[in-house]
Amino acid sequence: MPRVVRCGLIQAQNVKGPEAGLEAIKKAMVEKHVKLIEKAAREKVRILCLQELFYGPYFCAEQETKWYHLTERIPEGPTTQLMMKLAKKHRMVIVVPVYEEDQPGVYYNTASVIDADGKYLGKYRKTHIPHCKPGFWEKFYFRPGNLGYPVFETAYAKVGVYICYDRHFPEGARALGLNGAELVFIPSATSRGLSEYLWRVEQVSHALANGYYVGTINRVGVEPLGDDDFYGQSYFVDPRGQFVGDVGDAYKEELLVRDLDMDKITEVRQLWQFYRDRRPDAYQDLVRP
Repeated sequence: MPRVVRCGLIQAQNVKGPEAGLEAIKKAMVEKHVKLIEKAAREKVRILCLQELFYGPYFCAEQETKWYHLTERIPEGPTTQLMMKLAKKHRMVIVVPVYEEDQPGVYYNTASVIDADGKYLGKYRKTHIPHCKPGFWEKFYFRPGNLGYPVFETAYAKVGVYICYDRHFPEGARALGLNGAELVFIPSATSRGLSEYLWRVEQVSHALANGYYVGTINRVGVEPLGDDDFYGQSYFVDPRGQFVGDVGDAYKEELLVRDLDMDKITEVRQLWQFYRDRRPDAYQDLVRP
């Protein structure tokens, strides 16, 4: 029997501006996503990913210490604990991007992976941290990730995570494939401009080069921090580099639901033998500082 897994992506708009206060912002976004998770459950989604830093605005458009108060511990923090309950309730794997506190003053851009029985499987910390115009001041907020490129054996598929700016770097995408990923989620917060062209190229290239599925999310809407107009257009792409269904809307919130045929991974890898024909012995230049 074909192994088909129904997967979902949530692209959403921030609810409240900074004048509402951090607690109100976070509460509104968590409540919004709980409803969207319930909707995904009604549509029988088995694996669901939320967008980068899902419970607030993309605060990295400015450099203000107040945003440090959005951090949580993982997995004992309230957001991860809530998602563990929802995952168990709906028999759904959930990928949950959170602003993580490792210890006071040491913070990461992190995504936790929760299995369909509600068990916390582990986390990925964003590896590549930008600090550049026109408003991606992430080194003010995050340390570079230090957990490598883990792949999580969930109830339905082997899942890896790459986060936003990571997508510009093919090395981690390859590492996820070598570590066994069948499906890589790339939650993002990226605004109109040069990256909009790259959006439909880079993640497709990762899927092609590695013979796995990619599900990538971008939030939508204009936020009052910096000059950010997030362009949505979330999508799934298969191991052939073909979009699975339509790309998400460029302006509206959306729950994208797609059925992914995992047997296609073997089919494509037996045709395109990229892993067999790799030459790691010839790649020493790639690991020079």
